Amino acid sequence: MLIRSYVQADLTRLTELTIETFRPFYEESFRPLVGETIFANQHGNWRDDYRKQVAGLHEPAQDKHVAVAEVDRVVAGYVAWSIDSVRRNGSITILAVAADHRRDNLGTALCEHAFDAMRQHGAEVVEIGTGGDDFHAPARALYESLGCVQLPVAVYYRKL
Repeated sequence: MLIRSYVQADLTRLTELTIETFRPFYEESFRPLVGETIFANQHGNWRDDYRKQVAGLHEPAQDKHVAVAEVDRVVAGYVAWSIDSVRRNGSITILAVAADHRRDNLGTALCEHAFDAMRQHGAEVVEIGTGGDDFHAPARALYESLGCVQLPVAVYYRKL
């Protein structure tokens, strides 16, 4: 495995990977849970939202960075993070690993890479978020294995 900095040629693959990774959450978890009205209001355009978001993840001049993991010269995952130097705080924005590379410690390696980069830029604390649903259980297990502490949060939706 090779972890390297993002290059513009990665954009299409990272966008595809993000959509592949999170499709089961939006279509098989969130949508059935909240129903069509709330789904459409909150995440009805989730694919387009990711297309826009991924394109803006790597902007080093704004302390936003992306590292890409390659396995056998094929992009297998990535991590995006930002740093707030005033607060000395880092934040993982997205972690995505291709399905055939999950459980291979790729997510751990990507997170540790981002953590090291944040430390080098003065961050003392990192924030990383995920969902409380079954889809996100592997992410919660990963973050807990990295020593992260879960903050109990509840978010409620209701159709008006």
